[in-house]
Amino acid sequence: MKQIFAGLIGAIMLGTVAANAQGAVTPGMPQEANASMPPGLGETMTLQQLRHIKLWFAGRAGNWPLADYEIGELNEGFEDVDKLLGGDTVDKAVGAPLQALQKAIDNKDRAAFTAAFDQLTAGCNSCHHTLDHGFIAIQRPTSLPYSNQDFAPQK
Repeated sequence: MKQIFAGLIGAIMLGTVAANAQGAVTPGMPQEANASMPPGLGETMTLQQLRHIKLWFAGRAGNWPLADYEIGELNEGFEDVDKLLGGDTVDKAVGAPLQALQKAIDNKDRAAFTAAFDQLTAGCNSCHHTLDHGFIAIQRPTSLPYSNQDFAPQK
């Protein structure tokens, strides 16, 4: 089951990357307009969910450089979401937890990381409720869908 899930995520990611690289075409729109269209909210949030997973497993493994990288990617993604939504809805929901996570990562503090990660997850769910998308419930990951990545700290 894990291999199927990992394969499915890989296929989605590959398709998204290929579509973006080739300038995915929306029927009925000139190709020039399609090439300049940024990813929509759904595509951006799918990437955010994958980053959330990777952040959890990096922190849990004590791979602080990878956790730092993933939180940076999450921050960039949340900036994109705020632009798509207009305003600071996302920052209000996850700004403080992201700062707490960064501090835990900088201090290499697993206990603080776990607490801040759970706060981030709660913030994500709070934002979903605010945007009337409460049916999207995020939780702490329970299994690793990335069988092709080693999350242990590298020497």
